Amino acid sequence: MQRRTSFLASIIVFATLALWHRADAQTPFYSGKTLKIVVGSASGGGYDLWARLLALHLGKHIPGHPTIIVQNLPGAGGLVAGNFIYGMAKPDGLTLGAFNPALYFEQLVGKPEHKFDWTKFSWIGSPEKNDALHYIRADSPYKSIEDLRNAKEPAKCGSTGGGTTAHYFPRLLEDTLGIKTNQVTGYQGGSEIDLAVERNEIVCWTPLIATYFGREPYKRWHKSGFVRVVVQTGDKRDPRLKDVPTLNELMQQYKTPEASRRLAKVVLTAANLGRPIAGPPRMPPELVKILRDAYAKSMKDPELLAEAAKRSWEVDPHTGAELELLAKEVINQPKEVIDRMKWVLGN
Repeated sequence: MQRRTSFLASIIVFATLALWHRADAQTPFYSGKTLKIVVGSASGGGYDLWARLLALHLGKHIPGHPTIIVQNLPGAGGLVAGNFIYGMAKPDGLTLGAFNPALYFEQLVGKPEHKFDWTKFSWIGSPEKNDALHYIRADSPYKSIEDLRNAKEPAKCGSTGGGTTAHYFPRLLEDTLGIKTNQVTGYQGGSEIDLAVERNEIVCWTPLIATYFGREPYKRWHKSGFVRVVVQTGDKRDPRLKDVPTLNELMQQYKTPEASRRLAKVVLTAANLGRPIAGPPRMPPELVKILRDAYAKSMKDPELLAEAAKRSWEVDPHTGAELELLAKEVINQPKEVIDRMKWVLGN
């Protein structure tokens, strides 16, 4: 079956290339076409909002100016969308995916649910390089890292599923700092988790720093003191969180073993990948180049930058070539790191 699928995919690629070369040289490939971006989370979250902003501007930088639409395909922390883009979407340059960059964990630990090779996606670009933070409702009993370490009843934190920052970071806190968490999973996206926090069903979550400072309700929560950030993941403290320790600082304070520190470095690389856009494997190189060039131009588009600034979003993009290199590097990990990752991911 796998050989047949690969054969059919090859036929599609050759057919696309044939159409490409037969087309009138004056008529761009994307003229009159529709390009779809499949988002691996529910509407309203950071990945969805970035994809929708990109959709407003990407088309004008692609020769032929295609119509661009966004479709949400949430499930399993982005795994449903990742599998769809890799194995079901045609490699014809008309379908791209915006999904969780931590999905490579699934491949590293050999989970059977993943149906992709992380290194073979057609990487297009990412708008930012990110770090994460962990917040707690300010009216909860947990006021500090020390309270979390000594809690008789672990704090309840929300998660959309495996591979998301909110899923793996609490487990990483347990491995590195001894903080136990009661994870409540099954939420479809960040917006549902926000409501759960407001209803006091859960008291903690781990969003990206860009998400926390980039959209509501976090801007309001931060200003009003509704939540308290207790740890962040960057190499140094974010200027907006100057009183919040980094995980590296806390690992030094609590004398975390070196093996756990190495694990933290590998796991937290996912956040640095930002919010990547990728196409299926075996896309024609000509189309990959067109989309990469258009993406890079979009990240310099004055209108996009103005809108991002209005939303307090930072734009610090990765190119498609950089993502391709990082994808290959992150998959190449020693057995001891993979074994510890299996525990962090709940295997």
